[in-house]
Amino acid sequence: MTSTSAKKDPWDLPDVSGLTVGVLGGTGDQGRGLAYRLAKAGQPVIIGSRAAERARAAAEELGHGVTGADNAACAARADVVIVAVPWDGHAATLEGLRAELAGKLVVDCVNPLGFDKKGAYALKPAEGSAAEQAAALLPDARVTAAFHHLSAVLLQDPAVETIDTDVMVLGEDRADCAIVQALAGRVPGMRGVFAGRLRNAHQVESLVANLISVNRRYRAHAGVRLTDV
Repeated sequence: MTSTSAKKDPWDLPDVSGLTVGVLGGTGDQGRGLAYRLAKAGQPVIIGSRAAERARAAAEELGHGVTGADNAACAARADVVIVAVPWDGHAATLEGLRAELAGKLVVDCVNPLGFDKKGAYALKPAEGSAAEQAAALLPDARVTAAFHHLSAVLLQDPAVETIDTDVMVLGEDRADCAIVQALAGRVPGMRGVFAGRLRNAHQVESLVANLISVNRRYRAHAGVRLTDV
């Protein structure tokens, strides 16, 4: 007897509305923007900072039920943790939170970039990418990569009602990626798209250097849209 099973619909994503999202680096532009958009969509959000007082002050400014804590408490209390810290503090931050992030779904959105008189350019970490560095530093966490190509200006602007962009999601576990895709889809106009395993994260992170050039040339806040999916 031959049996066939229907292929899973790639757009059949889980209900993530009850998950608490922690944002490490939540007082920086990118972190604040992501926290604001997710909270505005109804997601429970905690923002983390090295100083709890700073995180709480930023949370009060953001509203929408956002709370603030130091990075360790943020990581411990969240179900999903977005890493939005500056690249130069990436490794040290994650090393210091290894215990709190054990077993957590971690979403790395850090872009390793350098800047000189010619503009932005991509850096390549020894591990291959920021996401792969995170996976190496957090062996007990479930590391994914996403939210790289979003304009912090648009994310933080309350006059902008929709964020019309795709979010490329990378990871080793398809179910974890589906959770991150679903989180992206909570934001009006945003869509999460599976884009491969973590070994492919470098080129996704690097594309931000090109987007910076686009934005400077055209005075824009460019994102990414994928066609035919």
